[in-house]
Amino acid sequence: MAMDDIDYTLHGDDMQCVEIELDPGEAAIGEAGSLMFMEDGIEMDTVFGDGSEKHSGVFGRLLGAGKRLITGESLFTTVYVNEGSGKKKLAFAAPYTGRIIPFDLKQHGGTLVCQKDAFLCAAKGVALGIAFQKRLGAGFFGGEGFIMQKLEGDGLAFCHSGGTVLQRTIAPGEILRVDTGCVVAYTTGIDFDIQFVGGIKTALFGGEGLFFAVLKGPGTVWLQSLPFARLASRIFAAAPITQGGASKGGEQGGLLGTLLNGRN
Repeated sequence: MAMDDIDYTLHGDDMQCVEIELDPGEAAIGEAGSLMFMEDGIEMDTVFGDGSEKHSGVFGRLLGAGKRLITGESLFTTVYVNEGSGKKKLAFAAPYTGRIIPFDLKQHGGTLVCQKDAFLCAAKGVALGIAFQKRLGAGFFGGEGFIMQKLEGDGLAFCHSGGTVLQRTIAPGEILRVDTGCVVAYTTGIDFDIQFVGGIKTALFGGEGLFFAVLKGPGTVWLQSLPFARLASRIFAAAPITQGGASKGGEQGGLLGTLLNGRN
């Protein structure tokens, strides 16, 4: 599968964007709504699916679009082609606070598994597929459901994550327990499973959820310090009070806050 060899630069710290440089004739694909800017000479086209050679033809495009819909992405992908005579630049921005992670798929065996909504943009030719969790426990309690995203090819792909990114290499047989929402991506050699945290007291009052993601090597995993669901829950807990009974900003959140502040 032919991939365009694109150059890129990451800008920013906690609110990053990625600037991509395209030679004449080169192209990149981007998730709908992720474009920041593009220079004159770049033409854009919206295609069904991911625009890769793997999903060519009518049936292939329908299959590719269906896979993207299942993984929580848009049915359509935008392709940006440099139709000019010189190098042109365009940029994509992450939808929330965090880091953009560049992946050279060639260095990871041509395949990477990531959380459903992580994809931001890639060189044209990278195929977006689905990866099913093999275990019922991982599917029901893993935070990402049965279906995760699979990136295939030998080019560059960019994913976004929340907060700070930590990359860990796990040796053969080594086990790493992680909060289920903190897993951004991992190589295909990683064995992914779910484990109950332990005793009832820890589960109910520990504040860390009921399950851990258990990652067994060999392979590499990328972790995020601030899952979007965690950020959203804190914002919701601090939201101003409404007639419906939502909590006031600055007051105690959740059920405890409701009881302490005399709200039913």
